[in-house]
Amino acid sequence: MRSLDRHTVLVGGGVIGVCCAYFLAKRGARVTVLERDQIGKAASFGNAGSIAPGHPPINKPGRVRQALKSLFHPLSPLYVAPRFDPALAKWLWSFSRTCTEEHVEFAMRTLAPLGHASRTLFDELIQTEKLRCWFCRDGYYEIYLTERGFESAKREIKLISGCGFHPGVMSGDALREREPAINDRVAGGVFYPEAATINPYEFVTEMAQRAEHYGVKFQTATGVVALRSADGHIRGVQTRNGELIEADSVVLAGGAYSVPLLHALGIRFPLQAAKGYHRDCESKEGAAPLLSHACVLGENMVFCTPMDGFVRFAGTLELSGVNHEIRQPRLEQLTKAASRYLKTMGDAKVKSEWCGLRPCLPDGLPAVGAVSRHPGLFVATGHAMMGLTLGPVTGKLIAEYVLDGSPGMDISALRPERF
Repeated sequence: MRSLDRHTVLVGGGVIGVCCAYFLAKRGARVTVLERDQIGKAASFGNAGSIAPGHPPINKPGRVRQALKSLFHPLSPLYVAPRFDPALAKWLWSFSRTCTEEHVEFAMRTLAPLGHASRTLFDELIQTEKLRCWFCRDGYYEIYLTERGFESAKREIKLISGCGFHPGVMSGDALREREPAINDRVAGGVFYPEAATINPYEFVTEMAQRAEHYGVKFQTATGVVALRSADGHIRGVQTRNGELIEADSVVLAGGAYSVPLLHALGIRFPLQAAKGYHRDCESKEGAAPLLSHACVLGENMVFCTPMDGFVRFAGTLELSGVNHEIRQPRLEQLTKAASRYLKTMGDAKVKSEWCGLRPCLPDGLPAVGAVSRHPGLFVATGHAMMGLTLGPVTGKLIAEYVLDGSPGMDISALRPERF
């Protein structure tokens, strides 16, 4: 079947879904994107804006021991809301089993080629599609207050460097020379030159416009409640309003909202929605800029990203189910943490606040590929904190799966049925 004869339905209009739609349509496929809300207004809207190839997964050795000390503390970077939830208990158990050096090395070997490819694709997309999204190639600084945190970062460099990235250790004084907002309490940090920053919502909306140019049709406020099958093949979807949409293939890229559709097919897919927060701040009139270069607050896992006249402070992992309730103390913790590292926060005023749901699988790897038991069904979700970073390469790989039958890279470790 020619590409023009194939109809692909994409469930989800965030960064992953839009990138998949773009690469499919650019190769001639007929594509419809169904988004339960508005394009790019879910997790992609409030993303930290960091493109971080080479960043290790969340399953770091010692993470469980560290987290258990403050797991149920409402202000800890990783927070689990106390509740009876067997699925969450299984997820936490599986997560703990993969917090080993061996698994992190395996995950890095798996993710590194994707990170390199995606970083190249960002450059190509920005240039060829003339995207207007505040793309900045200046890397970012991961900064630490404590010698213990600084030493831990240095140990991590060996693994990252072995994957073809070039992080560099910097003293506190060297950091302050490059970024005057960093205060004297910062002991040191690491510079990641391959990283970049971007306004994530503008990137998604710009990519959606380019996808429309190639023929993609977007339907917003359209929730999908069931997948339709015939002769063992997935043949389309049913929407919340009862509409039946036929397709030759269906790609699930709806984050946490993809899970019920997979469970209805009997597919074990242990994905948890990890809530993240952001607080956008700008300087008071006449004050110095809050920050000129992107930084990560190492001990607190908070990304600080300068964008269009403001700085986005984003982070935290909150496992509290599928909801958009803002816990105000957790939100405030973002700027409280920043005040311990940056000397400009006294001049900060809040511009906007937000929370969203990151889709997290327990092994720290996304699920990308075909579902063998259900021909015509593809999955692209579970990217956790790497959705923006891996958006373009995920889109390209899904297009190759759908149109060619297999991807151009070995991503067997990401198969959706691995659980």
